Amino acid sequence: MPELLRRAVGDRAHTLGGWLIGIAAYIALIVAVFPSIHGSKQFDDLLKQYPDVLKSFLGIGDTLSITSGPGFLDTELFSLMLPLLALVLAIGVGAATIAGEEEQGLLELVVSAPVSRRAVIGWKAAGLLVEILAVAVVIVVTLLIGDALVDLGLDTGRLVGATAGICLLALHGWLAMLVGAATRHRSYAIGVPAAVAAVGYLIAGLYSIADWLDPFRYLSGFYYAGRGALTSGVDWGHLAVLGGCSLVVLVAAVAVFERRDLGGA
Repeated sequence: MPELLRRAVGDRAHTLGGWLIGIAAYIALIVAVFPSIHGSKQFDDLLKQYPDVLKSFLGIGDTLSITSGPGFLDTELFSLMLPLLALVLAIGVGAATIAGEEEQGLLELVVSAPVSRRAVIGWKAAGLLVEILAVAVVIVVTLLIGDALVDLGLDTGRLVGATAGICLLALHGWLAMLVGAATRHRSYAIGVPAAVAAVGYLIAGLYSIADWLDPFRYLSGFYYAGRGALTSGVDWGHLAVLGGCSLVVLVAAVAVFERRDLGGA
């Protein structure tokens, strides 16, 4: 079983390394921009003139100042780009893990070994989680270094909580495993979780200004992950709900994978 985990992570080590370097470089670039707008009242006034729809999408509330370190990072990183990068990575890995390997004829070799299907999908899911946690470590470490260099004014607890929200959103990768186990098609395993995430983002960005969307906010992962966590704080209860839903998806993926024939119609 440790071999399954080692292969799940080790086979993608070079690709994951490239992702981590790219994410760290992007964060560093954004942090380097911050001193040029820090404390600029004109910039804050300019953002207040943005349309409500745009401000809602960017996570700019009445109490958020984009010229403060937390407000700047909430807007430029945590509202969209970091979740997007984490989702692309995780969904791609989740789709390749079950449906991708089955399409290539590799999965049959794995399950023919003396190991249960539950162990196979469980350790592959653990490998995906390891990659997500590696992304989280890079985010936190890079921003703490940036805070030391340019005084972003970050609260470490809120930074960890905001990053945890991104990690839990990235567990859409487990949904990709579920869809891949159910459909046997990598394209579906990518498309369905991506669509779920996109609709969730739209709901989280618009429910505050579109009353008819308000009841649907509870179906959005972005709602539970939280917005503006660096500025207004972390709702740990919402993160627990998102984590619980992710575990339900994983259990469903295990159940589906255990009950069907590989390569069947």
